[in-house]
Amino acid sequence: MNIAPTPRPWYKKQRYLIPLGLLLALSLSGNNTPTQTNTDNAPAAIHAIAPTSVVQTATLSNNNYYTTSSGNTVHSPAYSNTVPIGASAQCRDGTYSFSQHRSGTCSHHGGVALWL
Repeated sequence: MNIAPTPRPWYKKQRYLIPLGLLLALSLSGNNTPTQTNTDNAPAAIHAIAPTSVVQTATLSNNNYYTTSSGNTVHSPAYSNTVPIGASAQCRDGTYSFSQHRSGTCSHHGGVALWL
């Protein structure tokens, strides 16, 4: 007796994961930061600086960092509308990786789609 396999729900199908991820990234990329008034005429900070790498965080979907096997701190993979400064690869789920080593790059994001 043949039993037909149970079909996966639509949200678990691979063809929907990337568009849903991009939609999520676009919805999170809105400018939700409060406006600061510069009263002392000093230049305002535009980009966040990680301890060992400079990454443009204004367009990234998160502000998370991790420590590499070499002991350096780098930005965690994040969604972006444009290729962020310092990105080394684009993962298959649409995130950009800032990995300093090829081994393990995009390992939790479907693997590397494009090396930058």
